[in-house]
Amino acid sequence: MTVKTRFAPSPTGFLHVGGARTALYSWLYAKANNGEFVLRVEDTDIERSSQEACDAILDGMNWIGLEWDEGPYYQTKRFDRYNEIIAQMLEAGTAYKCTCSRERVEALREDQAAKGERQGYDGCCRDKAITETDEEYVVRFKNPLDGSVVFDDHVRGRIEIANSELDDFIIARTEGTPTYNFCVVVDDWDMGITCVVRGEDHINNTPKQINILKALKAPIPEYAHVAMILGDDGAKLSKRHGAVGVMQYRDDGYLPEALLNYLVRLGWSHGDQEVFSVEEMKNLFSLDDINKAASAFNTEKLQWLNQHYIKSLPAGYVAEHLAWHMKDQNIDTSNGPALADVVTALSERAKTLKELAASSRYFYEDYEEFEATAAKKHLRGVAMEPLQLAHQKLAELNNWTPEAIYQVIEDTAAELEVGMGKVGMPLRVAVTGAGQSPGLDITLNLIGKERSVQRILKAVEFVANRINS
Repeated sequence: MTVKTRFAPSPTGFLHVGGARTALYSWLYAKANNGEFVLRVEDTDIERSSQEACDAILDGMNWIGLEWDEGPYYQTKRFDRYNEIIAQMLEAGTAYKCTCSRERVEALREDQAAKGERQGYDGCCRDKAITETDEEYVVRFKNPLDGSVVFDDHVRGRIEIANSELDDFIIARTEGTPTYNFCVVVDDWDMGITCVVRGEDHINNTPKQINILKALKAPIPEYAHVAMILGDDGAKLSKRHGAVGVMQYRDDGYLPEALLNYLVRLGWSHGDQEVFSVEEMKNLFSLDDINKAASAFNTEKLQWLNQHYIKSLPAGYVAEHLAWHMKDQNIDTSNGPALADVVTALSERAKTLKELAASSRYFYEDYEEFEATAAKKHLRGVAMEPLQLAHQKLAELNNWTPEAIYQVIEDTAAELEVGMGKVGMPLRVAVTGAGQSPGLDITLNLIGKERSVQRILKAVEFVANRINS
């Protein structure tokens, strides 16, 4: 039997981190077993669903690289199929029409709550065999009265829930639209889903869905209910913890490899290994090794992983992702070094691509003024002679390479009989406008001869004005 899993988000918001991790686990289980992965959009909540949210989910899935083998399927396009099954269940007696008013049901629940009883529908219409009626009605599933639902969860182990704990829940509303628990069952059946991976908040839905599957004489899939993700402070992850939408992590400068690697470890482990390629995830992942306990999100660890991938992935690939941030920060890269070279130069210094983009601006455009602290410390009167001599030598340099540039800086220091720092630091502030950069030979080489010489001259003029003021 081919393993087949699915990810079934509701398009009522962006693809959040918890959903992305569920999708990843579901995807990995399929790939680890040479199976198939289905993407299904559960959009029956028409009032809250939107095309914008649907696009955000698809964008998020594409960005993190979770490609689906089938889909996306949309529940709103399958109403005819749901209604067909509901009609069959009414005919078979496994579902029935209920004309109880909303007021009666609400009063019933209030009375049950006052008595400390389990709240649920009392089966008033269960045996009335209502067929034709002018009254408004819902369709309810005729839940078994005896026995229990038992299933072995990959994460939770054996779960057993007595049928007496379940009521005859609604599977079609008064206006005829099918409900979540019903649509999910028909979809999983029709799509041949063999294992359902989802959040632990769905555990209470599982026995209801299993009972419908039994009534339809449909195969029952395996289940894996994963624990929630908590914020750094131990509370349930929410917007106040920062980026909770997948694309927000893209916007904040994270690589998809870093987020995937972090998410797979957020509840699953393989020994003490921290860094996993996608291929390693596929080969090593097992649903049975998922932790039952909730996992806490650690932004510092994600940043560590992101920096690892910025440094270790091919510079050309990282540059493809960096290009988005350069454009987002209005940095025109058409006149300057190749982005891959900038990645190579700055990868040791940046935790995010957003930082990397911001710190690379001086490679592509002239700064308006020197950073005050750096200028005060390094563009003093004693810097005049080193800057002037370096300017002269660099302007005469025909072979503009890191090696030749380094030799010029070394020769300048030797000729003036000063340490390399006495030349290097004023030069660094001169060409970058600030006090930090990669090695000067690399930095000047990437900035280019014309810009470098012009900027050094600008620094000489700054020092001269400072001396004369």
